[in-house]
Amino acid sequence: MFALTVARRYLFSNPSQTALLIVGVAIGVAAFVFITALIQGLALRLTDDVTGNSAHVSLEPPTRIARVLATPGAATEAVAIVSTFQRRQIRSWASTVELLRSQPAVSAISPQISGSAFLVKGEAVAPIAVTALEPSGLDAISLISSEIVSGTADLSSDGILIGVRLSETLGLSAGQPVLLRTDRGVDRLLTVRGIFQTGVQSLDERVAYLSIQTARPLFLLPEGVTNIEIKLTDPSQARALADFLEEATGLRATSWQEKNESLEGALTAQAQTGTLIQIFSLISVLIGIASALSLSANRRRGEIGIMRAFGVSKRFIATVFVLQGLLIGMVGAGLGCASGFALCSWLATVTNADGAMALPIAPNEGGYVAVFLLTTLGAVLASVIPARSAAALDPLEAIQQ
Repeated sequence: MFALTVARRYLFSNPSQTALLIVGVAIGVAAFVFITALIQGLALRLTDDVTGNSAHVSLEPPTRIARVLATPGAATEAVAIVSTFQRRQIRSWASTVELLRSQPAVSAISPQISGSAFLVKGEAVAPIAVTALEPSGLDAISLISSEIVSGTADLSSDGILIGVRLSETLGLSAGQPVLLRTDRGVDRLLTVRGIFQTGVQSLDERVAYLSIQTARPLFLLPEGVTNIEIKLTDPSQARALADFLEEATGLRATSWQEKNESLEGALTAQAQTGTLIQIFSLISVLIGIASALSLSANRRRGEIGIMRAFGVSKRFIATVFVLQGLLIGMVGAGLGCASGFALCSWLATVTNADGAMALPIAPNEGGYVAVFLLTTLGAVLASVIPARSAAALDPLEAIQQ
């Protein structure tokens, strides 16, 4: 294609200007990649901090509300009363678990019995939230086994795991007995098998873990469970899966976004701010390309006039400048993506004194395909104005100048 050959010659005729233009595009693209990777990395870290020790979706029995029954012609009204003595439970939880296992987005399932209780050690009493689960699924939602600082993660028939702050409050250590008194008025002497330290105050101070078999008689639930906790491979799918499960099972499904609406709003605002910065960086790149090509067209007025005088079409002249924009955009975007990825990868290795990443950056989330296509397309569009201007030159006037 002869127009491409002419476009390359125009670019190589002034290598310093072309190099500066490509470097400018590359810097703008690298900035786009850095901002995108930083915003996505921060969103991933915040999401992981919130959901790292909790479920992405929680299934619970539907809420029951007392209501007046329709009794046409009756002298008195009938009322459907909701019992507050009988604990709400999921009776058909086994079939629900089978449904969850068929969902590719689900990575972990934990049927649980949750309830309130007191731990009693002599005169010391501490309120706790009991989480009872299958011993084999102890780490399904929260990584507890790896956080044991004393004892073991053994949830045998009389074992209990407590947090380090709770152990300090009650003066307990691994291997010691403690009395558990549930909100159903059932007492049982248990043995502290292990003490964990997650770094999350609410867990270390108020949560205790039992086996689900130990909890059934304590909470008067011989068959059902109170909730089913679910982890997903992609936390962003939680809302969609919660809607599906609520319709499929009739249970109340709550996503982690619904539980943390303020965080979701903050992440949305952060993403919108990042998008504005990305747009402005791309606009500055495109203005630079349009300005450089306009100067090139003005400098080559004489050459363009001669070509037009020899019968070269306006379309050919315009195509030459559009191809210049295309080449600049493609080369600059490619270099920018490569340098942006290299910068983000290096920043991901920079750590603080405690070993944590200095910047919550995600090199693989830089939006490389999007920025490459947008920059290339934008460069072509930015070259249209100088291309039309060059094609519209009057041959006689251009030669005279």
